[in-house]
Amino acid sequence: MALWFPFLPADRLKIAARPASPAPPEPPLAFAEKVKGAMRLAAVNRVARRLGLVPGLTLADARARVPDLAVRDFDPDADARWLDRLVQGCARYTPMAAAAPPDALILDITGCAHLFGGEAALEADAMARLKRLGMTVRPARANTAEAAHALARWGDGETNDEVAAIRRLPVIALGLDPEGELGLRRAGLKTVDAVAKRPRAAIAARFGKAAVTALERLLGETRGPLSPRLPLGAIHAERRFPEPVARTEYALGILGELAHEAAEELRQRNRGGRRFEAVFFRSDGLAQRIAIEFGRPVRDPEAVMRLFDERIESLGDPLDPGFGFDAIRLLVLGEEVQNPSQIALDGGEIDENEVAALIDRLSIRIGRGNLMRFEPRDTHIPEAAQRLVPAIAGGQSDSKADGWPQPEPGEPPRRPLQLFDPPEPVAVIAEVPDGPPWRFQWRGKQHEVIGFEGPERIASEWWRSPGDPLGEKRLTRDYYRVEDSEGRRYWLFRHGLYGQEKADPGWYLHGLFA
Repeated sequence: MALWFPFLPADRLKIAARPASPAPPEPPLAFAEKVKGAMRLAAVNRVARRLGLVPGLTLADARARVPDLAVRDFDPDADARWLDRLVQGCARYTPMAAAAPPDALILDITGCAHLFGGEAALEADAMARLKRLGMTVRPARANTAEAAHALARWGDGETNDEVAAIRRLPVIALGLDPEGELGLRRAGLKTVDAVAKRPRAAIAARFGKAAVTALERLLGETRGPLSPRLPLGAIHAERRFPEPVARTEYALGILGELAHEAAEELRQRNRGGRRFEAVFFRSDGLAQRIAIEFGRPVRDPEAVMRLFDERIESLGDPLDPGFGFDAIRLLVLGEEVQNPSQIALDGGEIDENEVAALIDRLSIRIGRGNLMRFEPRDTHIPEAAQRLVPAIAGGQSDSKADGWPQPEPGEPPRRPLQLFDPPEPVAVIAEVPDGPPWRFQWRGKQHEVIGFEGPERIASEWWRSPGDPLGEKRLTRDYYRVEDSEGRRYWLFRHGLYGQEKADPGWYLHGLFA
């Protein structure tokens, strides 16, 4: 099913203004943007359309035709955000709901229509909610997303014979670029039927393969991908109400019951949830989504509700039921194996859980990106061997990293705990071309080297892709762990191979050992 909103910018503006009841007469309104140095209409409202104004018309011509025309700046980003809100609201009908920018939605209702009494009843329910919200909408149903979208936008309303209705559509319904559409028209092919009657090879040779692909998808011979906006978790629980629920406290109580249902299913699967999302569907067609995240897999409904309460309290906009919630859904979008654990006598497991719970609460209160931790990174470059990630993110985002390097038993660490960024230059006396340092001067003080280990050679990571910052060409480094006469240990490197990469390689101090 496709839902086309012919006056989406104007409807969005009207809903945001929330006019008093009864609403005043709607004036002719247009949205203008600059196109190649000229102001042109990007969208109009219903009144302006009736007066003959259409998108693409210059603003000067529009004002000449309609002197009392109201003009607003065209805001495609605001329209996209509003379309995204409509997608979230339509998730009540199917998890396979996607936006078709700039002004349409596509809903795959296969296997979902029976929950609402059939396809016609589902369409009627969606139309009623959207009209109650204040949206002008035109629906269409077909066997493919492309056909439904084209029928909603360009159809004549007669869909008893789907194939015939599609073939009557103008060639603009193919969705080609303006040049391709103009080429078809100049060739005398003004309808989909006229294009379909021509040999596909001839169409591809003259208008490109994209024209054939669009035609086959429109006729249902092939299917294009549909990317849903909101994935449905493998574990989810839902409650629908015969009458809208206007009390937020009652809705949160129902969410607690859904949390227990999801926890039981997680327990049966021996899994725990990392990310939970609650969706509150309002009777006006919109939806409010609230997501929480844990640093470890959990299946305790009380812990889930505590974090939901924290999240709701931190919202800038309160959880507004509007005219009431008519459905609530709880999704478990991230899950991991959670095996039963034995609590140690010294309470070690309890302490670990308390720290994880503290991280969860702080991440909810101050923001996911404001509480960070270091994790190892799969690289030989010392200054890039770690990265900052949100503390609540579990596991290692770099799947190739083997964890923090650990020294051999009884051996000193190979890497210092303190690194200088950038490495500090030092004056070194060493045997040419590749001997170890004998003496070096750092921050105005001389240091006599009485012992060293090395070199440890680190070169460029040639296997990295050209776009990867770690794949850039670097000079070879020869690292030495050295100890001076006072017992202090340093990490030095020679920057570049003598005579091959540099005529006079420099030396740098990169870190200090404890």
